[in-house]
Amino acid sequence: MMQKVSNRIKSFFIPNSLLVQLLSRTLLILAVLLVLIGLLQYVFMREVIYRNKADSLRSQVMSMPHFWEPRPDVGDVNNRPPRIFIPDANLAFIDLDGNFTILSNGRNDINPPKLDTQEYFAVLNQRPHLNYKVIKESDQPEQLLVLQPVFEHPGQVVGVLQISTLTEPLRELLIRQLLTFLFLSLIAMLIGLVGFLPILRKTLVPLFNMVDTAEQIDAGNLAKRFPTQQGQMEIDRLAESFNGMLERLEASFAAERETKEQMRRFIADASHELRTPLTSIHGFLEVLLRGAVNQPDQLHKALKSMHGESERLNKLVHDLLLLAKLDRTPHIELTEGLLNTVIRDMEPQLRILSGNRKLSIEMEPNLKCKYDTDKIKQVILNLFHNAVQHTDPDEGQIKISLVRKNNGVALSVQDNGPGISEDHLNRVFDRFYRIDSSRTRKYGGSGLGLAISKSIVDAHGGTISVTSQVGKGSTFNIWLPG
Repeated sequence: MMQKVSNRIKSFFIPNSLLVQLLSRTLLILAVLLVLIGLLQYVFMREVIYRNKADSLRSQVMSMPHFWEPRPDVGDVNNRPPRIFIPDANLAFIDLDGNFTILSNGRNDINPPKLDTQEYFAVLNQRPHLNYKVIKESDQPEQLLVLQPVFEHPGQVVGVLQISTLTEPLRELLIRQLLTFLFLSLIAMLIGLVGFLPILRKTLVPLFNMVDTAEQIDAGNLAKRFPTQQGQMEIDRLAESFNGMLERLEASFAAERETKEQMRRFIADASHELRTPLTSIHGFLEVLLRGAVNQPDQLHKALKSMHGESERLNKLVHDLLLLAKLDRTPHIELTEGLLNTVIRDMEPQLRILSGNRKLSIEMEPNLKCKYDTDKIKQVILNLFHNAVQHTDPDEGQIKISLVRKNNGVALSVQDNGPGISEDHLNRVFDRFYRIDSSRTRKYGGSGLGLAISKSIVDAHGGTISVTSQVGKGSTFNIWLPG
């Protein structure tokens, strides 16, 4: 447990860890957003401050009535306009003849800018709050210029008033505001870092839990599962996907183990089945070598026995090759036809094989399905031969029925033999599996007939099963799709 906690703490300082990347990228995005907000605020506030300054200057000047009218003063014989003083601002009046008169020079060191006469008169057609601009002359600092039309009477224009002031104080105010915003943003990011880190760590707990669970899973422990109810949809879906993968892996490993076990049993059983006739043939050869070749009776018996064992050996090899072929290429060519016609064609052969046993065949007419004729005949012969082996030669009864069922055809072979116990029902289709080895040995059986029948039926896309009652007989059922 301490090791897991230590690993999680170390992950906070690893640059390529998910926690560090999420935290750093989140803070980076937040920083970029704050910088953009600061720049937008600077641009927006610049417009607002310049406009407010222009309105303030305009209000101050317009609160002084008739300041532009010439008045006779002592010592002022030329009737010059009165001087008006506004701190840090220069005032000038432009009459309708284009004469430029300085009314006030609040900044003696800065000359008021002088525009073209057409620019002054152009403001008469504009809205008052738009009559300002920022001027930057080559030899002068940047100035805010406010232009205000002057009316003697409503509708009678006498000129344009120009108010100019430096923009440097306004820019300093804007920069102070921007620096204050950036400082507060930096403090907010530091607070967010301290506050967001534990929240992010708690958010990643389900992911850490999946890592801990994954470390406990190996080839010998596939039963472990990821928790799927952790309150995070993406993590829960990921856990469900991993659990599905583990189930498939577990099934794959189980199938592999079963395949290996089946292969082991198959090799052992095949070796046993092949060894038996080979041992028998070898024994008879030894008898012949010891002099039985000169004794006609013993020679005939030995050759007959060797011929029988070679036939059984040949049949066994043929069955093994057929099973291998079905396993390798289970797909077979199917053609549509009447299955009851196939059984009718086989009826003389089946009656010969049944001997004195009672054979009954019940079939519905015109039962069509897709099948391979030779393979289906082999299945029927295997099931029928199995029924013959397990029924009494004189009292035995075998019944073959063919009916339509579930959009397909159902074939059943029923006998009144000793039946199959529950312990053997699940394994009758296994290769080399024999319920009574002595009985099948008598008839030359190797335990591959039912396995071959199942492989053929599976290749047809059908199913094969068996039902049985001990002492009453067994019924093998085959269903083939229509």
